[in-house]
Amino acid sequence: MKLKRSYSAREVASFTGLTARQLQWWDAKKLLSATVASHKTASGGFTERRYSPIDLFELLALADLRRRGFSVQKIRMVLDVLRNKFGVRLYEALGEGAYVTLLTDGREIYARTNAGEFFNLLSAPGQPLLVVGGEAQLKELSSQTASQEKRKLNRKKSKVNRKQQS
Repeated sequence: MKLKRSYSAREVASFTGLTARQLQWWDAKKLLSATVASHKTASGGFTERRYSPIDLFELLALADLRRRGFSVQKIRMVLDVLRNKFGVRLYEALGEGAYVTLLTDGREIYARTNAGEFFNLLSAPGQPLLVVGGEAQLKELSSQTASQEKRKLNRKKSKVNRKQQS
């Protein structure tokens, strides 16, 4: 995927597998807002929200958490802890060599610092954990685009809808 200066909500929805309505709701609830907000035009319409490459990167990770079954409240908690405890945004915790790396076992979300400390971001983010074995069962949080199967399914749905409309 070639990076652009900004992405429309439609493009972001396509890359992440999120719906335009989810993006709009998340924006309204201040979970993750577009870099360029929608605003009223002189003709009475509205401009389109635009997302930066960093927004897209973070939304890919948030979409991954939603697919794994994490609620919006838990995701908000993770974003707040990253910002307040570690002083980083989500995208800073996703790259290799980051000060904090996010891991999940499917039920909890953990942060591992470069110093090797572990924190459970959902239960006790201020209390370091003693981790003895089991680290291999933790998976790094992904910022990959929506899966091929999901894209194929969406294409099939679009074809069916077009056939029904004609």
